[in-house]
Amino acid sequence: MAEPILTFDTMLEPIGSDLAARYELISADDPQALTRLSEFRAAITNGGLGMESEWIEKLPNLSLIAVNGVGTDRIDLDLCASRSIHVATTLGVLTDDVADMAMGLVIAALRELGQGLDFVRSGDWAQGKKMKLARSLAGKKLGIVGLGAIGQAIGERAQAFKFDIGFWNRSEKSVDGWRAFDTPVALAQWADVLVVAVAATPQTQAMIDKTVLDALGPDGFVVNIARGSVIEEGALLDALEAGAIAGAGLDVFLNEPQIDARFLDLDNVFLVPHQGSATVETRTGMAQTVKDNVDAFFAGKVPPTSITAKHFG
Repeated sequence: MAEPILTFDTMLEPIGSDLAARYELISADDPQALTRLSEFRAAITNGGLGMESEWIEKLPNLSLIAVNGVGTDRIDLDLCASRSIHVATTLGVLTDDVADMAMGLVIAALRELGQGLDFVRSGDWAQGKKMKLARSLAGKKLGIVGLGAIGQAIGERAQAFKFDIGFWNRSEKSVDGWRAFDTPVALAQWADVLVVAVAATPQTQAMIDKTVLDALGPDGFVVNIARGSVIEEGALLDALEAGAIAGAGLDVFLNEPQIDARFLDLDNVFLVPHQGSATVETRTGMAQTVKDNVDAFFAGKVPPTSITAKHFG
């Protein structure tokens, strides 16, 4: 009999059919899920949805949460570690695409690509009107908040555009030629562009607040490819509206996809709909990693990308 798996994520193509052929996939929305709680040893979700502690607590035999993504801010990792539940992400698969998106947003913000698109489509260019000048990239200072794999990849790309690189990280790190800062405020004071790449946790919630934005100043730009929760969104909107910062490039927001309508009235922010990992290649690789983690678990092995196994007693 096929092992049942509780599913919160259905975006697993083209691997979903392979999983369905080997396991019994039961949606958390299916009424039968509540009648079979003791049968589930594994669950599949994504970074945006996570898995509520209420679900974890009512699944007595749960031993694997396979996350189709890298976000774990909506999963209680301490609870999972205390119960020896593997939380396995797709860490590493989406690094390049998300780093590429970050640099795309940096370019879009500084070179005002959104404004340029609107200028052409509106007919203003054809009517002989002039756009204001944008900003160069070369020689600017790029500050990275969070120097994990994605933050490191962003810095490596930014060097090719002749940025000076600085960073703040929760744990001590050093990179030859890059400048480390003790606080996000100090980093923002130094930077022309602040790229937010830190993991979303209770400790990093709203860490990019008014104090950080004020330190960045009226010539500074913010790019966020982490999570909307890492930035104090009201403070960011206030800063953009008041010209307290020059602009922003955003791939993530609070309350996605119902983002704050104030963003839509701003011409100094470049908005994309959480597309960082949204390529055929990366989404296929992510789904394959989910399958690899599930297959390893049911074969009695440690899931390859478990982030909680090291905490098991």
